[in-house]
Order: sequence, then structure tokens, then C-alpha cells
Amino acid sequence: MSAGSSRLGVILALGTTQTLAWASSYYLLAILAGPIAASTSMSANGVFAAFSFSLLISALAGPRVGRSIDRFGGRTVLMLSNAFFAAGLFVMAGASDWVWVWLAWAFMGAGMGFGLYDAAFATLARIYGATARPAITGVTLMGGLASTVGWPLTAWGLAAVGWRETCVIWAFAHLFIGVPLNAMLPRVRAGDLPSPADHAPRIGIDRTMILLGFAFAAGWTISTGMAAHLPRLLQDLGATGTQAIAAGMLIGPAQVAARIAEATLFKRAHPLTSARLSAGLHPLGAALLFFGLPGIALFALLHGAGNGILTIARGTVPLALYGPENYGYRLGILGVPSRMAQAASPLLFGLLIEALGAGTFVVSAVIMLAALAAFCLVRAGPAKIDGDEPG
Repeated sequence: MSAGSSRLGVILALGTTQTLAWASSYYLLAILAGPIAASTSMSANGVFAAFSFSLLISALAGPRVGRSIDRFGGRTVLMLSNAFFAAGLFVMAGASDWVWVWLAWAFMGAGMGFGLYDAAFATLARIYGATARPAITGVTLMGGLASTVGWPLTAWGLAAVGWRETCVIWAFAHLFIGVPLNAMLPRVRAGDLPSPADHAPRIGIDRTMILLGFAFAAGWTISTGMAAHLPRLLQDLGATGTQAIAAGMLIGPAQVAARIAEATLFKRAHPLTSARLSAGLHPLGAALLFFGLPGIALFALLHGAGNGILTIARGTVPLALYGPENYGYRLGILGVPSRMAQAASPLLFGLLIEALGAGTFVVSAVIMLAALAAFCLVRAGPAKIDGDEPG
């Protein structure tokens, strides 16, 4: 059965390719930053700077990618993302100095702009319109395992064959798993939403958009910083390397469990309720770090749960407030501050860790409390879209 023939097929195909995309890009450097730096005469912060550069590229690509998916669907866009990811990983595998590392992350940045959650959510909205929320949740249920799958597999590859060969393996996975699965997605949306106009719409930047932009940027700043540095941060708290990786592996299952709860217990609640809950879980987990190793495990669970729900909210809150029309383009605009903040996050968190060590958790908790405040200021009713006029 093709992915295009059933909602379950679409969810399984897109969930698998999202897991692959996140595991081989966003979660890569938590394991490989040190070996890449050592092999290319770079500092670890230099490698994270290249990753930040890739996030800037993805931010710039976001609105145009979203508009393209609104008009034509996401199948071709997502297949193109696999090609960019593979190219970046192949270049990374052969990198001899910083020039090639930065070139590799330039390709990877294009892949992330064309192929991570924003593009997946826009694809689902193009297929299912206003009823896309369950499909978005289903895809993120699978994508939530990216760190659980990616970190151990990358660590195993590093130990078994080396970091360069590990990058090659991930590249082939994009070509021989990612491309065929994305090719199975529907060519056109199955619903009856009218196709967007050929001209570029003008999305009004109202109070709600500003609050959501800030809240999602804050959330993804912490998500990116933790994804890049969590094992190191936990070791600063006294955990061993094995304990830090084990705690990190709890994040994926926690994300999945929280998304199951969102799909069942909170499925009738407004997505803003889930968003507010998600923003409060990281600060609560940070407070529990005072309780030693059990607190570290609880932090990983709560951080993972909050991050898991926030990922869904990033797709469902704008859909609930503004509807499916121009959804991909709106999501791309909302994603710009998030990606810009993400771009700075790995490097800034690296500098914070050097200055504050485990005290970095205090900073991350404050940032997420600010996100919670922003979500609380957003009204749960449909947002006014009078400013959304053709440009």
C-alpha cells in the first residue's frame, strides 16, 4: 500500500523520514563535534558555529519553502531535502579543514530548511487541511525517537567504523530510505481547500504572531542548546559519560509518551493548553536537578516531555488560530525567529557552559518561563486575520 492511499501510510512514511532527518543532522554533533574538530584542526565551538550557520540558512529558506508547499504540496520538497542532507553528509565525511566543514553544513542547512518539521507540518496541512492535527501528532510521535535512535547509532558508528564512515552511512540512508519514502507521499492534497493564489500572500504580523514567534523561538533555543550540549552539561553535574548518554536516551521515550498523552488526554483541548504545559516542564525539571542522579533522570523525562509537546504545538497552534489557508507560509514566517535563535543557541550555550557550567540550567529555566508567559498572553480563540491580504 502506498503512503498516498491512507492516512496511516502517510504518517508512517513521513514519521520515518523525519526521524532520519533529525537523527542525522540536528542530533549529530552531540556525538561527533569532538571527533570532527580534532580531525579538521577546528575547535568544538568552531564546529558548532558551522552548525549555527546551517540554521541561518534553514531560517532564510523557511518562508519560501512553506509557500511552495502551500501551492504544490510537499512531496518534491521533502525528496529534495534528502538530496541536500546526503550531499552535506558526504562532504562532511571527506572534510579536511574548516572550509569543507562549513560547506557541508551549508548543504545540511538547506536540507533542514526543506525537510524538518515545518516542512512536514505544511505538507500534512496541504493534504488534510484543518483536520491535520492528528497526523501532525502521529508524525511527531515517531520523530520523537530521533535522539533515542540517533545518539546510540552515531555513537556506535563512531566506535565501530569512525566518524567519517558514520556520516557516509547516514548519507546513504537518506538516498535509499528517505527518498523512496518521501516519494510515496501524495502528489496533491486530498482535501478540498482551494489552492493558494499564485501571488505571494502578505501575512499580518499581529500581537498573536509576535507572542507565538517569541515563545517558539525561546522553546527551540532551549531544545537546540540541550540537543547539542546535554551530555556535557549532565557530566558537569557529576554524571559519568555513560550516565549522561543514558539520561539523554530518556528524552526520546519521554517525547513519545507526552505526544501520546497529547493525542489522547488533550485531544479535545485547545492546542494552547498543551503549549503552556510544555513550556512549564523544563523549569520544573531544572529544579529537580538538585536531587542528584534521580533528579537528572527526572529532568531528562520532563525536558523531553515538554519538548515533545512543544513540537506538536508549533504545528497545531497556528493551525487552530489561523486555519489552513497560507499555513505553510505562515509557519515559515513564524519559524524565522526560531531558526535564528536556534542558530545562535549551540555557540551561546557552549560559551555559557564555559562560564557557568551547570549553572546554565538556571538560564534555560528562565528562558522557558518567559515562553510560558508569552503563551499565557495568547488568546485561545481564532485570531483575526484582517492583515492577511494579497501582496
